[in-house]
Amino acid sequence: MSKLKRWMILVIVSSALLLIVMDMTILYTALPSLTHDLGASASEKLWILNGYSLVMAGLLPAMGTLGDRLGHKKIFTLGLLVFSVASLTAAFSPVPAVLVMSRILLAVGASMMMPATLSIIRVTFTNERELALAIGIWGSIASGGAGLGPIVGGLLLQHFWWGSVFLINLPIAILAFVFALKMIPKHQGDSSKKWDFTSSFQIMIAMVGIIYSIKEFTRREGSLTLAISAALIGLLSLMIFIRRQNNSTNPLLDLSLFNIPRFSTGFITALVGLFAQMGVQYLVTQRLQLVEGMSPLQAGLFTLSIPVAALIAGPIVGSIMHRVDVVYIKSFSLLIAGLGIGIYLMQFNAGFTGQILGLALLGAGLGAGMTAASHSIMSYAPPHKAGMAASIEEVGYELGGASGIAIIGSMSTLVYTLAMRIPEGIRVPVNVKDSLDEALIAAESLPTESAELLKSAAFAAFDHSFFVVIGGLTLFLLVAALLMSWVALRLKRSKRNGVET
Repeated sequence: MSKLKRWMILVIVSSALLLIVMDMTILYTALPSLTHDLGASASEKLWILNGYSLVMAGLLPAMGTLGDRLGHKKIFTLGLLVFSVASLTAAFSPVPAVLVMSRILLAVGASMMMPATLSIIRVTFTNERELALAIGIWGSIASGGAGLGPIVGGLLLQHFWWGSVFLINLPIAILAFVFALKMIPKHQGDSSKKWDFTSSFQIMIAMVGIIYSIKEFTRREGSLTLAISAALIGLLSLMIFIRRQNNSTNPLLDLSLFNIPRFSTGFITALVGLFAQMGVQYLVTQRLQLVEGMSPLQAGLFTLSIPVAALIAGPIVGSIMHRVDVVYIKSFSLLIAGLGIGIYLMQFNAGFTGQILGLALLGAGLGAGMTAASHSIMSYAPPHKAGMAASIEEVGYELGGASGIAIIGSMSTLVYTLAMRIPEGIRVPVNVKDSLDEALIAAESLPTESAELLKSAAFAAFDHSFFVVIGGLTLFLLVAALLMSWVALRLKRSKRNGVET
């Protein structure tokens, strides 16, 4: 295969990856107008965001193994078709329920494509340095693309209605489909491999149950019984899934891969990185629009430093990967990301320049971390398990993204609810304590003076929750970086003593 063709294949799979990760965040800027137009509640709003990532994370293991069985090109092209149909349906959703279902169908298409992108890269690039650079580009798109979502959404919403954030997928998906058919070599796959959909269903139930439990527990007037029940169902499903994998001769996920330290630290880095990025971008874009009064486009441009820094850092790290222990890179990347959020928080009321610098450091750290995670996962897994390894990594991405939105979003809502004090003498629905969106909608029907008092109280409560949650996230990333450094030192000591890991 010629060098030009190899890099063209990278462009094709990267364009599909860009669509997948952008769809995780493109609704951030569209959410306020979408919520207003469709009348979505706070709970429906979170499920519109979370349904995509949760379902995708649940299906990724099955789709990765199916790609190993049927061929990654076939699964990739079918995924593009499903993604296109779902995008069209989502764009013209008349009610929140239809949009949620469309997002689930988008997740099905995305789960078919995403493991195939890394697997195709793995079999296309046989030279170690080229492979490292290709994975570096893949990693930077995986993190940077998510950062581009709010910007693209903002540009579209400046001129069109919220459905345009889905229609933008169609021309890119169609072009990728046509070029994929012509340029990507056919991969026969291994028909002896079994496709265990039961296991995929078990892990999806596990993740949905656990995340739903967190959402219900943190929701105002949420049911403690329902939260505990969902948690028990999720944990039980997870235990059944793990037992099934350990007893299977052809497991959906080979859990023994996690015994490889550099593989497992790659998964953890992907999980932690996307958890932080999705949570931060969700809160920042909401605050910029609802508190600072920015338009969707302005909010997207404000966060531009995140994807730009990630896109720069990924290939740079990929080019030096063969010279530096990958675990050190993971540790350093999490440290930079944590410091970036910390700087952003310290500049909270000082001006936009310092905030943009902090977000840029966050993006650089995440871009480097995603590249290091991808490289170690794909390099330390056996070649015949490339699809499985890719799906495991992307489970980390999607679970991190879904839990980031659900946990950080729910914690922000909880702190907002506790801090929100409705001014005396103002009669408004109690749901103004659910979210800032609800308070602003309620203020539209009040006299000017009462509306300003309600908005002032809501803004203060939101900023309090923002500071508390982002501060906790900063500490979380710094602790994760320290733990990764400890692992790196242990691995270095083991290698010095002659123990190969």
